[in-house]
Amino acid sequence: MANTKEIQDRIKSINDTLKITNAMYMISSSKLKKSKKMLADTEPYFFTLQSEMSRILRHLPDMEDIYFKTNEDKLPEDRKVGYIVITADKGLAGSYNHNILKMAEEHLKNHPNHSLFVLGELGRHYFEQRGIEIEKQFHYTVQNPTLNRARNIAEEILELYLHNELDEVYIIYTSMINAIQEETQMSQLLPLKKADFTVQIPIDIPREELALKPSPEAVMDRIVPNYVVGFVYGALVESFSCEQNARMMAMQSASNSARDMLAELDILYNRARQAAITQEITEVIAGAKSQKKKRK
Repeated sequence: MANTKEIQDRIKSINDTLKITNAMYMISSSKLKKSKKMLADTEPYFFTLQSEMSRILRHLPDMEDIYFKTNEDKLPEDRKVGYIVITADKGLAGSYNHNILKMAEEHLKNHPNHSLFVLGELGRHYFEQRGIEIEKQFHYTVQNPTLNRARNIAEEILELYLHNELDEVYIIYTSMINAIQEETQMSQLLPLKKADFTVQIPIDIPREELALKPSPEAVMDRIVPNYVVGFVYGALVESFSCEQNARMMAMQSASNSARDMLAELDILYNRARQAAITQEITEVIAGAKSQKKKRK
C-alpha cells in the first residue's frame, strides 16, 4: 500500500486536472451556445435562397446550367473530385476528429484523381504525416467560423469548378443530430442535383408566374454561389458546434472519472492513515513494555 504522502500527491494532481476539465467544459458550453445562435441567425436567409431555387426549377425543370451538370459524359475514374474536410484545431474531443479523418481517408483511396482541401490544424497535420497531398490549406481557425471565411472558401472552390479543374466537390463535416448525438457525413456540394430542390405541388394549387430577367440561367448563376456560401458556412458552424459538444462530453466523462478516482484515493488515504496510526500505537505499546521489563 502506498504511504499517505504518495496518496496526497496523487489526490492533488487529480484535483488540478479536475479544475482543468471543469474549465474546459464551461468554455465549450459557452462556445456551443454562441455557435447555435450564429446558425439560427443566418438560416432564414439561406433557406429563402433554397426556396427560390426550388421555385425556378419547378417552373423550368429542363433548364440547363453548369451548376446542375450530370458529368455523365465522363467515367467515374476520370472525374476530378474535390474534398473539403473540416476538422478541429485541437484534440480532447473524443472521437470527433477520428471519425472525420477516417471517412475522408476512405473516400480519398476510392478516388485517386482527387484534390484535398483541409480546414483545421489536426487535419492538416494528419494528412501531411501520411504524405497525402493537400491541394489547398485554408489557414483559418475553425474555432471562429465567419460568413466572410465561408465566402472566401466557396469562391476558390467555385472558380476551380467553373474552370473545369474540378468535376465534383464534396464536403465532409459533422452534423448534430441532437444534444447527445452527432454524425459525420459527406454531402455533395457541386454539381447540385435538381432532385434535391424538387417540391411536389398538389394539382389544385395554382402556380405563381415568374419573370426571370435577363434570363433564368443568369438568375440561377447569381443565386447558386450564395447558396454554396451558405452551405459551407452552415457546415463550418455545425462542425464547430459538434466539436464543442464532443469536447463537453469528453470533459464531463473525464471529470466523472476524476471524481471516482478521488473517492477511491480518499478510501486508500484513510486506510493508510489508520494503518500508520495503528503502527505508531503498536510501537508505543511495544516500547512501553520494553521499558517496563528493564525496570524489573
